Amino acid sequence: MLECLVFVSIVVLVVVFWPCATYFCTGVQTGARLWGQGVTRALENDSKNDDFTHGNPDVKADSVAFVCKPSALANYLVKHCRSFCHYSPCEGWTWRASAVLQSVFEACWPYHSEVQFVRDNLQLSDEGLVALDWAVPSYQRRRRTSSHSSSPVLLIVPNSFGKITRNVQKLCETALFHGYLPVVFNRRGHNGTPLTSVKLQQFGDPSDLREAVRYIRHRQPAGRLYAVSESTGAGLLLSYLGECGSSSYVTAAVCLSPVFRCQSWFERGLWWPLQWGVALYQKMGLCRYRSALAQVLQAEGLFSMSSIRGIEEALFCQSSTIAPPTGSDLSWDSYWEHNEPLRDVDEVAIPVLSVCAKDDPIRGDASFSSTFPNTYGDVTGTNCDKGKQDMNWSHKTMLEFFRATTDFFATEERSKQLAARRRGLGGVTGGRAFRNRSISTCKRVPACSHNIHAIYNWQRSYTR
Repeated sequence: MLECLVFVSIVVLVVVFWPCATYFCTGVQTGARLWGQGVTRALENDSKNDDFTHGNPDVKADSVAFVCKPSALANYLVKHCRSFCHYSPCEGWTWRASAVLQSVFEACWPYHSEVQFVRDNLQLSDEGLVALDWAVPSYQRRRRTSSHSSSPVLLIVPNSFGKITRNVQKLCETALFHGYLPVVFNRRGHNGTPLTSVKLQQFGDPSDLREAVRYIRHRQPAGRLYAVSESTGAGLLLSYLGECGSSSYVTAAVCLSPVFRCQSWFERGLWWPLQWGVALYQKMGLCRYRSALAQVLQAEGLFSMSSIRGIEEALFCQSSTIAPPTGSDLSWDSYWEHNEPLRDVDEVAIPVLSVCAKDDPIRGDASFSSTFPNTYGDVTGTNCDKGKQDMNWSHKTMLEFFRATTDFFATEERSKQLAARRRGLGGVTGGRAFRNRSISTCKRVPACSHNIHAIYNWQRSYTR
């Protein structure tokens, strides 16, 4: 308790005086940048980078830049996503002009949400539990959505520390308002999810998320699936997209303030008050499982750590048996060989938009020396919400990206089918043969390795 009071006192002093001094001494540094199409190969240096930036010739410091690989989809996005070119940063001094103040506010201040959540506790193949929280309007009488609904599903992957922030709650509200079915993925032991097996999810292990996606597709087979991640949750989402490739079920994805180079991010650490707060929150969440964790690792060493790297290393490296598959000792470098989000980045088969703030104190500097061909990125400065009714700029960008990407591929598919039909109408017999063909001969559907009936015994899926 004393540790919490000391931390709160230090945070109050820091967030009041330090941002003000920074603002008046150096000015506000804002800006937005879009990282472009495709998460693919990482280039070694900027001199070899063949990306291009959409925007005005004289880009200001507080403007939006769209950086991407040249492609037809990139041109289509710029034309149909107006938010890529329209961004209104803060003018003058307000508390929201400070990235630190805004981050602390979004993480700590309670938010009165107008949605309620219906939880599915999903038992996995190893008897562990993850939770799926389905967002529904507070006025809705029916607590569940029909499995025959064709509404698109928005899968939300929160940060890796288990904190459900105001941003996640706003995402649910925005998605509901625009016709989506939002569902929040909670890892083992996070957000009140019971820890039924002495195993925690590693940073970039997508096995639990893969089973959750299979369940979502079984429950809502008629709707498209989109995905959005927040902060360090991007590591899990990108790991899943890279490992599953074209069989991910996801149409398009967005990473809000993602952390890409996760090993170096853990090693570099956060600004010490923020790092202390995140580490304290992690230990508070793990404290309820202290007795169980003591059977497989050195609990005293774990709860004495004051850095996020120390906690991660104590949980999954050294002599911990939580770390699959063998339970043997893992070095720090070996751990990240299996958990780095970009390890299978070449296999990502869908468009991914990355929304990054230049002054984000959590993820750090948004300018990094590599780009990813199948990913789109977007960097924005501090986002000033005028009121509760105004939509967050990043959320608006996300919805426009989903709509434009879906429309683009639908148009491309119609063009291919039309071209195939014209080729098939070369003669009378050719036209008759085309009409008798299945549409699957015009569109190659990627083979899916997910056999849901072989995986699940539905008596193991519980609802609370």
